[in-house]
Amino acid sequence: MTASGVVTEKPISRDLASTIRGRLQQFLAFGGLIVIFVFFSLASPDFLTFSNVTSMLFSTVVIGTLAIGTTFVIITAGIDLSIGTGMSLCAVMAGVFIVHWHIPLPIGVPLAILFGGVIGLINGFNVAILKIPPFIATLAMMLAAQGLALVISHSAPIYFDTVPAYAAISTGNLIPGVKFPNAVIVLAAVAIIAAIILNKTVLGRYTYSIGSNAEATALSGINVRKWQIIIYAFAGLFIGLASVLISARLGSAQPALGQGYELQAIAAVVIGGTSLFGGKGSILGTVIGALIISLLNNGLQIMSVPQEWQNVVLGAVILAAVYTDNIRRRKAAM
Repeated sequence: MTASGVVTEKPISRDLASTIRGRLQQFLAFGGLIVIFVFFSLASPDFLTFSNVTSMLFSTVVIGTLAIGTTFVIITAGIDLSIGTGMSLCAVMAGVFIVHWHIPLPIGVPLAILFGGVIGLINGFNVAILKIPPFIATLAMMLAAQGLALVISHSAPIYFDTVPAYAAISTGNLIPGVKFPNAVIVLAAVAIIAAIILNKTVLGRYTYSIGSNAEATALSGINVRKWQIIIYAFAGLFIGLASVLISARLGSAQPALGQGYELQAIAAVVIGGTSLFGGKGSILGTVIGALIISLLNNGLQIMSVPQEWQNVVLGAVILAAVYTDNIRRRKAAM
């Protein structure tokens, strides 16, 4: 309301415009997904085979699960570089719990997932309490997790041959008549749950609020430090879940497997429309971004494009996504 008593509608209009721009970003990402899919379908007859589609979905499961957790962190204007090596460490711990310590599967699997939450909890403590910048805090965790995975596993894979039911977590078919493996169904369920949490719960509201303006959020009486720790710990659970899904698919815990996954997961989040500056993002956009990453990786491999050029293409896509985000932020500030 102005001094003259006239109610202004500018804030409402600005919020509406911001929402429209966010939806447009998702729309553009989905349009890009369709274009890439059609291109590779026409370029290679091997692209639409059932085995290739299944392989593509499997890679989307890992990237997507990591990216969904990372979405919460990036919306708070944070970053998590430890998700790749953290996934390797959690997979190794799953092997220790289930294979070495013979803990029953219904207990060992949740323990591995909770171990990911511990990694996130430590990251959150370092960021919120020790005030270490998220980039540095999670970089340190990335290196620590990488080293611990190698030390605990003695630099050797841990095989789940003695626990055949473990592989069914990822490759089995729990729902009769559904040909897609369990891992794909798990990703779909996790995405729906995460979307509900982000949009309909206190955790989600505070995630957006901290990313939009942490100081204003603190002045409103919210314990920003506590919620930052909770958000990082919650995101860490997705690291643990991804470790179970990928190690179950491979039938082994590979201590060096996760390197590079953090870059692809963060790329999926950014391509899906989540702002690196915080306050904006969605789970649907992240899932679309993960599908785009998987399509690009899979399609370029089928077309026998050298790995170095695959990285060039992926880098160009990330640059385009970040540039689009910058344009959107400048327009929103007008």
